[in-house]
Amino acid sequence: MATTRQAHTVWEGDLLKGKGVVTFDSSGIGEYPVSWPARAEQPDGKTSPEELIAAAHSSCFNMAFSGALAKAGTPPTRLNTKAEVTFQPGTGITGIHLTVEGEVPDMDAESFAAAAEDAKKNCPVSQALTGTTITLTAKLV
Repeated sequence: MATTRQAHTVWEGDLLKGKGVVTFDSSGIGEYPVSWPARAEQPDGKTSPEELIAAAHSSCFNMAFSGALAKAGTPPTRLNTKAEVTFQPGTGITGIHLTVEGEVPDMDAESFAAAAEDAKKNCPVSQALTGTTITLTAKLV
């Protein structure tokens, strides 16, 4: 069954001095302020589209990776993934780097790295970001 999730943003003012609020409608987890300075300079307690993409990508990757590992008979004990989305004003998103550390009993480092690369390729968020350079560092702990 297909699912649809919703969020919305209300923006007031111009790009440089304006501000907005992102609301997570489907989950109801809250409202989060956004602004151009928070996106292009320092966050100062506000979020950005790139941080939201990083959250989506890290969680989606972990779901894809844990599912693939379990299907292969080596379910993970723990996966910790950080997504770093780089934004260059005037250019846009220039790359994403995923760093995953995992605890997977009975798996060697080479197999872990190969499975992580496969999960990166097959994660729906990675696929939605086709055209963006996505790199990966995988470490079995």
